[in-house]
Amino acid sequence: MTGKTRQWHAGNSVRLLENGEEFFPRVFEAIRAAEREVVIETFILFEDKVGLALHAAVCEAARRGVRVDLMVDGFGSPDLSARFIDEAREAGVHLRVFDPGRRLMGQRLNVFRRMHRKIVVVDGRLAFVGGINYSADHLLDFGPEAKQDYAVQITGPIVDEIHRFVLRAVAVGGKGHGWFRRRLKTTADVRNAPTGEAEMMFVVRDNRRHTSDIERHYLAAIRTARERIVIANAYFFPGYRMIKELRRAARRGVDVRLILQGEPDMPIVKTAASMLYHHLIHAGVRIYEYCERPLHGKVALTDGVWSTVGSSNLDPLSLSLNLEANVLIRDAAFNALLHERLEQLMCEACQQVRSEDLQEEWSGWRLVRSFFVFHFMRWFPTWARWLPRHAPRLKPAHATDLADGAAARTQGTPVNTGAPQTDCA
Repeated sequence: MTGKTRQWHAGNSVRLLENGEEFFPRVFEAIRAAEREVVIETFILFEDKVGLALHAAVCEAARRGVRVDLMVDGFGSPDLSARFIDEAREAGVHLRVFDPGRRLMGQRLNVFRRMHRKIVVVDGRLAFVGGINYSADHLLDFGPEAKQDYAVQITGPIVDEIHRFVLRAVAVGGKGHGWFRRRLKTTADVRNAPTGEAEMMFVVRDNRRHTSDIERHYLAAIRTARERIVIANAYFFPGYRMIKELRRAARRGVDVRLILQGEPDMPIVKTAASMLYHHLIHAGVRIYEYCERPLHGKVALTDGVWSTVGSSNLDPLSLSLNLEANVLIRDAAFNALLHERLEQLMCEACQQVRSEDLQEEWSGWRLVRSFFVFHFMRWFPTWARWLPRHAPRLKPAHATDLADGAAARTQGTPVNTGAPQTDCA
C-alpha cells in the first residue's frame, strides 16, 4: 500500500556535498548559527572526532536556548558512553533512540526496521539530506576504509515539507499529535520563499503508507530515460522489476552505467551484486566497480535533468524494511554537476567489469541459481512482511542502559568502533 502522492516544489536551491570534508563543516556551521531549532536524524553517530564535534555543536546550541532534537537508530548507534549521553541531556539536547534494544550474548537483536534516514533541518529554513553518517570514516584521513558518499544542502519551499516530516518523527517520541500541532504553530512564521531554480520532491520509505515510494520513482525515471542512466549505489541487489527495467533501457539504446562497490566494507555485498552481472552486462549495461575505497553513496541521475540523493540503497533492506529518505531533483545544473563528479569517479577510481572478466560461463547451474535469485528478488517485498514487524519505539536516551558501550571504552576499545547508545526512557 502506498500513501498520498508527494508533490514537486519549485524554486529551490540545492548544493551537492561530497564526503565528510564538504558535509560536516556546513552542518556544524548551520548548527552554530541556529537561532531557534535544530532537528537531526541519523543512523550512525560514533563517539569519534566527528561525533564529538557534533556533540559540541548541539550542546552549545542547546545551552543558548535553541531547541535541539537528535534521533539516532538503536541498531546503528548502540554504544555511546554515559558521559556523552549525560552531557547532552544536561545541556538540554533532546536525545532519542529509535527502537532501542539490549544485546543477547553480545549480539544486537533489533536487526530489522532500521531508522536509516540522514536528515538535518535548522530553523525550518535549511535542510541537509543524504547518506552521510556522523563518523570519522567519512573523512579521507581515516585511511583506506574512508567512505565515498554524498549529501545535499537545500533551501527553498521543499524545506517546509522536510521540516514537517521531521517534526512528526519527533512527535512520535514526544507528546503525540497535540504536541505536534503546538510545535507547528511555533514555526508557522517559517514559510520558505523561492531561493533557486530547482524543482524538488521529498520521498520516504516507511512500513505503513509509503512502502515503495522511493523504488517507484527510480522505476519511473529508468522507464522514461532516453539518453543516459547513472546509478552509484553502495548495496546493489534490487528487485526483479528494476533489473528488468535497466535491461530494457540498455536494449533501447540508453547509456546505462552502474557504479558499485569494488572494495566493499562487507564482502557479501560484492558477492550479491556480482550474481547479477551476467544478466546486466549481456543486456548492454555497463558496470564499474569503485576500487579506491568503500562506496557508501546512494545517488542516481537520468538524461540531463532528473537526479536523486538520499539514504536508500537498492537492496532488500532499504527497499522493503528500513525507514529511508531521498530527495528528487529536477535541475539541469545539478544534474550536470553530479554527472561530472560520477564521470570523474568512473575514469579515475573505477574498473569496468566486462563480459570476458566474468569467471563463470553460462551453465545449467548458473541458470538454476539465477532462477532462484530473480524470484527471491521478485517476491522479497511480499514475504518480507512476515519478518519481525513490531512497532519500533522512540524514547529519550538513558546512559544507564549503555553498559556494553561504556565498558568497551573503559577497556580501551577505539572510539570509532561504536555509535550512540541511546537505550531510552
